[in-house]
Amino acid sequence: MTKDAQGHVASGATAGSIALYDEAVRAFCLVYGNPIDKVDTAINISPEFAMAHLAKAWMLALTNDPGVMPKARNAIGAAEMLPMNEREYAHRDALKLTVGGSRRAAVAVLDRLVMSYPRDILAHMAAAFLDAYLGRLPLERDRVGRTLPFWSQDEPGYGIVLGLHGFGLEEAGDYARAEEESREAVDLEPYNFIPHHTVAHVMEMTGRPEDGLGWMTTREPFWATAENGMRSHIWWHKSLFHLELGQFPAALELYDGPILHTTPPLGIPLTDPVSLLWRLDLLGCEVGNRWHELMPICEGHADGRCLVFTDIHAAMVELRSGNEAAVERRLGWMRETAASSVEEAATYRDVGVPLIEGLIAFHHGDYSRAVDLLHRIRYDAWQIGGSRAQRDVVAWTLTEAAVRAGIRDVALALAYERLAARPRSLINRRFEHLAQHLVH
Repeated sequence: MTKDAQGHVASGATAGSIALYDEAVRAFCLVYGNPIDKVDTAINISPEFAMAHLAKAWMLALTNDPGVMPKARNAIGAAEMLPMNEREYAHRDALKLTVGGSRRAAVAVLDRLVMSYPRDILAHMAAAFLDAYLGRLPLERDRVGRTLPFWSQDEPGYGIVLGLHGFGLEEAGDYARAEEESREAVDLEPYNFIPHHTVAHVMEMTGRPEDGLGWMTTREPFWATAENGMRSHIWWHKSLFHLELGQFPAALELYDGPILHTTPPLGIPLTDPVSLLWRLDLLGCEVGNRWHELMPICEGHADGRCLVFTDIHAAMVELRSGNEAAVERRLGWMRETAASSVEEAATYRDVGVPLIEGLIAFHHGDYSRAVDLLHRIRYDAWQIGGSRAQRDVVAWTLTEAAVRAGIRDVALALAYERLAARPRSLINRRFEHLAQHLVH
């Protein structure tokens, strides 16, 4: 029986194809290298290698981009024609749920799978992606934490799961342990995207922008290479540190340079340049024609059905580029989703639609209505997906709307709330200053 690097039996694999499969899964989990090419080569060598087809399906499905989903379905279909074992059937089931829009049910299948197969790093990674889309990243602390006793440090993949656990700790607010584990994880896997990313999150959430810039500069040879598939996201985090320090031209320079030049043309990565440009725009920076230039890049990667998180960023581009007809179409799609029976219907109805309506009101200068709409959903915004750092664009917009509406009590309360978490942030001090000077 042919087994993968973590000791799992792989139906239909050979010695040659399993080595390429292991390389592909490793590349996917590190977000480093080209996993699709490697898994395609494994499939060419062993066409009946079921898990290779399923791994390819995960790599495609987890992009959460409507243009890529048909390819994921094809890969699942190819696997279904082949013999599979219990673990592989579980992956198949979770994948079918994922492409069908039932992410919570898919995570439940994966959660049960890693109880039986705690070293299945592909299952861990897939569950982490799906929980990110569900806004449930703190669950990684628990899911990975209960499997760590089954690992030893010298096993292939240990640094990957330790990095996932560190990110779960960060999203659960355990910043000291998150930083400690993530630094250990990058020592074990120097090119691993996730722990680099986690330390950036820790420094963002704890208000340490100078430390964040220092971390990124020191580690840049590892995370900024062309092989890192999500280096654009770490550049985005670096731009946030510049914003916190009031270095707006530096943030704009990163937008024009490495962020735009390295962002993959997929729904989730494209939210980075959008959210940065939105922040800069709200700060009063001169953004020129950038919204119009961004519009054709972002078009077609969010469809009002897959994920609220990508929809709100698509709406930002449409609004700021003056394409309000596109925003209205998007709102129509979202309302259709909200009225349907799909898993995401409640999130679209209760959070997504009012959030978009709040952005529209903000764009039109109806700041009081924007405050009403955005304040209504602020405690449920986690449901749209993404990390706390990413969702902060909603809280930022709400606070700015309160300032511009002249609603002093709300503006001051929100500013103080932000300062309590990050007292050294120039952005938060700016909010407080503006709120203090509003007329009672």
